[in-house]
Amino acid sequence: MTDGIAWLAEPQSVAFGGYSVALARGLGIGVLAARIAASAQWSERTVAVVGELTGDGLVEVLDLEYGDAWDGIGLRLGVSGGWTFAVAYGGWFGEFRDDPAISEGGAEVFLLEYEEENGKPVPPIFRYHRDGRTVCSFNLHLDDSWGNGQVVGDPEVADVVKQLLSMEGLPDEERAHREVHRSTLGVLERQFGLTLPRGLVLEAPLPAVLLADQGVTLMG
Repeated sequence: MTDGIAWLAEPQSVAFGGYSVALARGLGIGVLAARIAASAQWSERTVAVVGELTGDGLVEVLDLEYGDAWDGIGLRLGVSGGWTFAVAYGGWFGEFRDDPAISEGGAEVFLLEYEEENGKPVPPIFRYHRDGRTVCSFNLHLDDSWGNGQVVGDPEVADVVKQLLSMEGLPDEERAHREVHRSTLGVLERQFGLTLPRGLVLEAPLPAVLLADQGVTLMG
């Protein structure tokens, strides 16, 4: 029995502000962290190891380094059930490109992101990159509140996801967004075998890094 990913739909499931999660096959934690850093879109970032920390511990480090955790970005990383995972903390909102290069070299990378406290109607987003290409993506509210609400990607992947969503009665404009969010995560969980260990993410110390602006000296 695994935790799956549907628990991410709960309010403040990882931390205040929402969640940003990467699940990968074919990448170690160091490579995954480096590739996430390389996808920063506003400045070049380096990976600075800060030890094994809980989520609260990493937020404290961000506070100490930047004066406010929202002014920095950190990742906690781990391996579970065949997946390498990275969970972001701090001010990650809007900081990274949707870059399929994160999966180059035959890897698979699934990205899940939700800006829960954004005043704009930003829905949760799912992206599946494989071997340097995007093969499936859509917003998990399945509406047009923010761009296209359709499942897009390679037909052999996207069409199967559409069919599975349809079997769940989705899209359905009458359902509450949180219910749709949870249902879509459940479909993705079952179709791709996605799982994120809730106990580790919420309670255990994990290898942690800061994604620092290149050229900035951390207090460390």
